[in-house]
Amino acid sequence: MSARNSTASPRSALALDEQLLAFDGAQDLLRAWSQGIRPDPNLTVSEWADRHRWLSSRASAEPGRYRTARTPYMREIMDALSPASPVQRVVFMKAAQVGATEAGNCFIGFVMHHAPGPMLAVQPTVELAKRNSRQRIDPLIEESPELREKVKPARSRDAGNTMLSKEFAGGILIMTGANSAVGLQSTPARYLFLDEVDAYPASADEEGDPVSLAEARSLTFAHRRKALLISTPTIRGLSRIEREFEASDQRRYYVPCPHCDQEQWLRFERLRWEKGKPETAEYHCEGCDAPIAEHHKTAMLAAGEWRATAQSSDPHTVGYHLSALYSPIGWLSWARIARAWEAALGNDEAMRAFRNTILGETWFETGEAPDWQRLQGVKEEWKPGTVPVGGVFLTAGADVQKDRIEVDVWAWGRGLESWLVDHIVIEGGPADPACWQKLNDLLGRVWTHASGQPMTIARLAIDTGYETSAVYAWARQVGFAQVAPVKGLDGFNRSSPVTGPTYVDATIGGKRLRRGARLWSVATSTFKAETYRFLRQDRPTPEEITAGASFPAGTVHLPHWADSEWLKQLTAEQLVTVKTKRGFTKLEWQKLRERNEALDCRVYARAAAWILGADRWSEARWAEMERQSAVTADTAANDAASAAPTRPSARRRTMRSSYMR
Repeated sequence: MSARNSTASPRSALALDEQLLAFDGAQDLLRAWSQGIRPDPNLTVSEWADRHRWLSSRASAEPGRYRTARTPYMREIMDALSPASPVQRVVFMKAAQVGATEAGNCFIGFVMHHAPGPMLAVQPTVELAKRNSRQRIDPLIEESPELREKVKPARSRDAGNTMLSKEFAGGILIMTGANSAVGLQSTPARYLFLDEVDAYPASADEEGDPVSLAEARSLTFAHRRKALLISTPTIRGLSRIEREFEASDQRRYYVPCPHCDQEQWLRFERLRWEKGKPETAEYHCEGCDAPIAEHHKTAMLAAGEWRATAQSSDPHTVGYHLSALYSPIGWLSWARIARAWEAALGNDEAMRAFRNTILGETWFETGEAPDWQRLQGVKEEWKPGTVPVGGVFLTAGADVQKDRIEVDVWAWGRGLESWLVDHIVIEGGPADPACWQKLNDLLGRVWTHASGQPMTIARLAIDTGYETSAVYAWARQVGFAQVAPVKGLDGFNRSSPVTGPTYVDATIGGKRLRRGARLWSVATSTFKAETYRFLRQDRPTPEEITAGASFPAGTVHLPHWADSEWLKQLTAEQLVTVKTKRGFTKLEWQKLRERNEALDCRVYARAAAWILGADRWSEARWAEMERQSAVTADTAANDAASAAPTRPSARRRTMRSSYMR
């Protein structure tokens, strides 16, 4: 140490130390500043995911580092969402189990860490948005160190991180449901992630199409915006994702044949197996027709590429379609797909699910009403007012008219096989107290089962569309345990044909009761289409019945006493495709004749069966219901033999599904 320093006073030495510390601090600040102004690595979304994304065991069946190579077809889709790409809108119509949602979460993580800005993520409902936040977004942040640094942990006093909003440096993620107009209009958004758009309601709180409302939030960002729309499709003419895909360049994922190298996109009709042996399923090349074993799939996917098959109406929009045939090994195998196909044969509902969730294609709903005269030929003989063997519980549908209430009583059995048990017309209408008393008496009426057991109506669903207050008052008087007031809704509801109950205000005796009634909402379109599908099913011939053949699931059995007027009412509507004022197409039920009470009553009785839970009963529950009704396999077989049509009907021609062509 120099003499100068040795003779320095303690105060001057302290000042020198402070200067040195300040200098060191300035250097640290300079280094931090230089690092801060250094541009981030020019990563794409897929590169970011491979470098920074970790999958949680809470949210993934394959926890650990995210690997785009596991689903190589997602690489181009994710990279189209990168800032360097000129693409502004990505449309992905896909099957289940192909990794689409996780790719969307990679998009969210990339925005938070690498390209911050306001982002809007939309689920079909607010409740689903909350569930997605807990099950997917929270693990996304917790398992990735870089994201944990960007998003503060949730605290009661920290408004920056809540269930439906996550703040990060330079941006915010807002999560909402398509049923909330307020959520969709809450803030401008440079980035959009619209998940399962086909499950969105037709309108958000009567404010308009949810997709249009969400996309309007990004218009101010012009060419810098990015939107990802993904969904499993639903019904042709109603599917949003199909409409968006058809307006795009319609890209397909081409993979090479391991035998002849011909590149092709995978089609279900080229998956072949021995009948009854789905485990033998192999894909046959469209070039050399050689069978391709599934173990080749990994190499085929890695060598694949997306190719446009159409001209897009918007150069900034790209569209992709992918079926479950591309699902990686260990997820959904070709054998399981073949098994699902065999299980769906003969069941329209199962076939619709197969087409939507496995092929990633829309279901064509014809809505063709069967000819009422043909139904004359399939009527069966059983004693009026009795329940045939096979029916294990009763429901009723009531349609309220100005001068009467019409009620149809239906019996239900396994596979939703059904029998019309009674048709009652109560004269007087809702203004007549005696009319309601007769309906009240009907709830206690007994029908005799073929086994001798007495049966009453388990649940009666009554329409509230006419004289709503009177219906609520009566339902409240008799109790909601046996009665379900229902409100019909237009359109198809993919998630559930019946929702509720919701508590609604009721006016009873001139007094308004808050939450005085319980109301169920019914997607009548779904049950009308189902009824017509069941009526169009091929039935076994009398000879086949004698030989032991059974009726297919869902068969609608009609009694010999059902007259021509009732049959005409049951087949009084048809499903047609119409155009809206905005130029979109939609499916709409239209009357072929004025009176349709039989169809309405059938829909309400079917809704009552759904409310009771028949669609979700286990095998054990059905066995218990049959035991209570004294239904056995022997008696059911005898009933099938005795339930032959009163006169043989012409055998319907069987046609293959059009989408297999």
